[in-house]
Amino acid sequence: GQLPTWLQGILLRNGPGMHRIGDTQYNHWFDGLALLHSFTFKNGEVYYRSKYLRSDTYNCNIEANRIVVSEFGTMAYPDPCKNIFAKAFSYLSHTIPEFTDNCLINIMKTGDDFYATSETNFIRKINPQTLETLEKVDYSKYVAVNVSTSHPHYDSAGNVLNMGTSIVDKGKTKYILFKIPPSVTEKEKKKTCFKHLEVVCSIPSRSLLHPSYYHSFGITENYIVFIEQPFKLDIVKMATAYIRGVNWASCLAYHKEDKTWFHFVDKKTKKEVSTKFYTDAMVLFHHINAYEEDGHIIFDIIAYTDNSLYDMFYLKNLTKDFEEKNKLTSIPTCKRFVVPLQYDKDAEVGSNLVTIPTAATAVKEKDGSVYCQPEKLCEGIELPRINYDYNSKKYKYVFATEVQWSPVPTKIAKFNVQTKEMLHWGEDHCWPSEPIFVPSPDASEEDDGVVLTCVVMSDPKQAPFLLVLDAKTFKELGRATVDVELHLDLHGMFIPEKDLKSETE
Repeated sequence: GQLPTWLQGILLRNGPGMHRIGDTQYNHWFDGLALLHSFTFKNGEVYYRSKYLRSDTYNCNIEANRIVVSEFGTMAYPDPCKNIFAKAFSYLSHTIPEFTDNCLINIMKTGDDFYATSETNFIRKINPQTLETLEKVDYSKYVAVNVSTSHPHYDSAGNVLNMGTSIVDKGKTKYILFKIPPSVTEKEKKKTCFKHLEVVCSIPSRSLLHPSYYHSFGITENYIVFIEQPFKLDIVKMATAYIRGVNWASCLAYHKEDKTWFHFVDKKTKKEVSTKFYTDAMVLFHHINAYEEDGHIIFDIIAYTDNSLYDMFYLKNLTKDFEEKNKLTSIPTCKRFVVPLQYDKDAEVGSNLVTIPTAATAVKEKDGSVYCQPEKLCEGIELPRINYDYNSKKYKYVFATEVQWSPVPTKIAKFNVQTKEMLHWGEDHCWPSEPIFVPSPDASEEDDGVVLTCVVMSDPKQAPFLLVLDAKTFKELGRATVDVELHLDLHGMFIPEKDLKSETE
């Protein structure tokens, strides 16, 4: 095919790549050592490269020729020959775990720099052109968080906004929203932007010992949207996991009898909206978008009715008949919630406070709290991406992978949230990755541009490829076949040529 001449830059992807070290194997697919890979677009040609993230975790494991650093789904133990004192000490030191820097989930841009990220307090700087691993940054040196999300937001001023959970700060468990500025003034060239990291606000956890797990959050023009779901981490179990010989993942539990609470923080005042908004129990990983309209906050998410998704990816389940055998017990559902921030305080109990056209409702309860029910937009999509220029604004299109009852994506979809129309791309034996939208330089409409996805083949005789679709029509523009074993990955980003430092800098 033919690639648009304006498509110049790097598609950078991240995900688990190595699951066996020596005679040891990880329990879970999300534990594998991070493998970065990139497609560089230059003058109509595509170049591929991949490299393992040389994290401290990677280096320790490779040197020992076995897994010595614990991951979320795999607990690793020190050398069994160590004496009893060393063993006792290592049990104690695992109470607040020293987390891994195996940053395998996403890529984050901060100023001119790029980082591989996961959900611990560590991120690793990387060179997007050579995929070389550079310094390690520990968030907890700058802000009291033990874990953080891999889905930060970027505002128009170039700040990075992210959230993390503080488990041990003065016995108060809370969710912290923090801001990393894009760059520092010339005078302070030596200082990193993390030194200027600022805590925007914190939200106390409803339960001291059971903070909510979250993978992403939403932002509108004026608010932060945080969902406290009843999928929770048990801190006491986590502190004793090492001694009990179980993994940290076993310390997560879904409480289906609980409510899901919505928090809205005003970016300017840094105060939370005082009304208590909630919905039924659900599990979510990905926010799609959020925006404001006529005094309402509208946010779209992908939600499940249970947490079976994580369990699917234990390696013992990833057998050759994985697709047939593993069926999700809850299909991902794209839900739209509409929350009235300004409403008549004298409204009757039981009345719907939503005043804009939507099937979503927000009903006033006796105690003044508001019970929200979503509008169901569609089913069976995951790994959603949008044209990020429309983040926190009213928008039309979601680009996503399509998953039916199996967690492995078989198609890519373009979904119009306003008309509910859906376009697909799919071929036999193709497992596409998260689709990334790249706007064309002279775009006048939301879907002017291309969609990029890496396609892994379930038939080993067929080579994997990078696929380029016209975002408007969803017709194929071209594909670049790669003669290597490509891995299923998780998330990534497209870096336009202008955002890449020249090699000499």
